[in-house]
Amino acid sequence: MRKLTVIAGLAAALLAAPAWAQALISGEITKVDPEQGKLTIKHEAIKKFDMDGMTMVFKAADPAMLKSVKVGDKIKFDVDKVNGQMTLTKLEKAK
Repeated sequence: MRKLTVIAGLAAALLAAPAWAQALISGEITKVDPEQGKLTIKHEAIKKFDMDGMTMVFKAADPAMLKSVKVGDKIKFDVDKVNGQMTLTKLEKAK
């Protein structure tokens, strides 16, 4: 019975996750600007910001992120607002 209670609790926690929770966002690099520490990305919708898919510029939280990608790379990423600016917080090449 205890196992059922634990499983029910986990299921409830997953169902209570915020509606904006989203796996990593898919995109494609269209420009790399190392001098400004920014990437231009054509991306799918970003649910947590109620944003449609589009092409836009993101600041990299860590400038080293820019060294791992080039124009045309397919990526997965996460973004947050940092000091009012859309900032890449995670970046990896898509598999």
